[in-house]
Amino acid sequence: MRHLALACCLCVPALAYQGAQSSEWDKTEVMIRARDGVKLHTLIFAPKKATAKLPFLIERSPYGFTGDRAERSLSRRYKELADEGFIFVFQDIRGRYQSEGLFRMLRPVRDPRKPDSIDEGTDTYDTIEWLLHNIPNNNGRAGILGISYGGWLTAMALIDPHPALKAASEQASPADMFLGDDFHHNGAFRLSYGFEYVARMETGKEQARFDFDKYDTFDWYLSLGPLSEIDKRYFHGDKPTWSNFVNHPNYDSFWQQQAVELTLTKTTVPNLNVAGWWDQEDYWGPLKIYETLEKNDPEHKNYLVVGPWRHGGWSGEGKNLGPIEFGADQSKYYRESVEAPWFAHWLKDKGALNQPEVLAFQTGKNTWERYDSWPPKTGTEMRKLYTSASRQLSFDAPRDSSDNAFDGYISDPAHPVPYRHRPIPATYGGASGWTQWLVEDQRFVDQRPDVLSWATEPLKEDLVVAGNVVAHLFASTSGSDSDWIVKLIDVYPENDPKLPGYELMIDNEVLRGRFRNSFEKPERIEPGKIYEYPVDIHFANHDFRAGHRIMMQVQSTWFPLIDRNPQTFVANIYKAMAADYQPATQKVFRSANYSSYIQLPVQTGK
Repeated sequence: MRHLALACCLCVPALAYQGAQSSEWDKTEVMIRARDGVKLHTLIFAPKKATAKLPFLIERSPYGFTGDRAERSLSRRYKELADEGFIFVFQDIRGRYQSEGLFRMLRPVRDPRKPDSIDEGTDTYDTIEWLLHNIPNNNGRAGILGISYGGWLTAMALIDPHPALKAASEQASPADMFLGDDFHHNGAFRLSYGFEYVARMETGKEQARFDFDKYDTFDWYLSLGPLSEIDKRYFHGDKPTWSNFVNHPNYDSFWQQQAVELTLTKTTVPNLNVAGWWDQEDYWGPLKIYETLEKNDPEHKNYLVVGPWRHGGWSGEGKNLGPIEFGADQSKYYRESVEAPWFAHWLKDKGALNQPEVLAFQTGKNTWERYDSWPPKTGTEMRKLYTSASRQLSFDAPRDSSDNAFDGYISDPAHPVPYRHRPIPATYGGASGWTQWLVEDQRFVDQRPDVLSWATEPLKEDLVVAGNVVAHLFASTSGSDSDWIVKLIDVYPENDPKLPGYELMIDNEVLRGRFRNSFEKPERIEPGKIYEYPVDIHFANHDFRAGHRIMMQVQSTWFPLIDRNPQTFVANIYKAMAADYQPATQKVFRSANYSSYIQLPVQTGK
């Protein structure tokens, strides 16, 4: 059990609220004292017209509830929940904005052997305890939700939850910052996002934006040179998270202690995990958290929703993402038909729970599908699409016995493949394009000499992929290290009335070659040797429609989303020198002995 902070110790007088009361809400502004004495800035909104005692609904955030942000959330993001009726609680986490204490990025889970230790979970616990004893007309229950960092804070609240915490919704939370979320994917550093997020968050108690002197950040990052220049020129050892990147280039105990898979192994609180198929930041996290909790869920309290959204897209309008249309406002549907009923059921005993184990939007067909598990355990078969001559993908395995059957390219770190159309503005800004880059037309790299593309013939009938997609590359490099980036793409017909020939990315991932056998112990690649690289590009629920083609792309740079691999093995890429970055000849084989393929979980209808 967590150390219980007594209500009398937590009581502090409400701060005077500056400004007129809303016609719908009574607003209270307080500093809630945590067990170690640190006070947390909290805004509480109770509906004036409530006719019964209501539960609390809590959002904790590092991004600051300044100005009218909370009020805007009530009228927009939380409108459907506000209509249902809750006492809303918004809190700055410790060390951010008006809360006291020291901010620590993704604060580690406390040592339970030390009763006075604190973490984000204890702060949530102490907040709920204070609310129960000090806010009138509550029904003794609380729920918590949040997106991104707020989703991670929600997950932390579930490790040792307050007894009054009766419902949660972890939304787009990171699960492991080395294997699959914001800062790294399979050990490959997410350069532009990692750099700009650190610059944004570790500049004091409030957010700041790094000022680039070039509009096209592709050019800025390339002219910067090796990663070692960043601390030398800009951070000067003052950014703890950047120092952690540099000092922990492998999957050591520092990263493992943050992994939700190791810290959140079960929950007694019903939890609705929410993810978006085109989440540009934390797509892997909520699916991993769902998978982890499923291993120990005898009371069936772990649920999953995946929709056609960017990062947090369910909080806004959801009719489309860029040019890709979804038939209706799927975000509004989620908020009205899933989220509001979820919290009403668990916190107010309202209505039967009509929530399937898994509710997943099927892109391409634009329908919501209900599943008993994720990935589906029945009704699918694994099928292999092989690379073959003339840049074709085929369900027929190669028969060429020659080991010289391959497709190749030269990967040059001095001329990396951009991850989206240039110019690439800074990540944070009104016109950055960051939220929609995953649906950009991939034809902009399709004919580059350092990108390989293979595609099927037009499909004669629909082919639905539902589950985990894994590419198996049999490949060699002339270097001693290499990145392998794989994309699964839906190629629209040339006569499509809205998007003729469009190449829509459905799935993608990078594997840093040094980690092919172990993320803890990187290994040098033997130049010219053929290795099998299994690249897990994660999940899809997509209908490749008749007349469309299935494409797979492979490349070795994806800049500046992913830092450039020097392609020369060094102990620590963050400390690599300019001379370490060398071109390399890449070969992806398609012979009988070395058959590269992408494995698809195809629905059979059985």
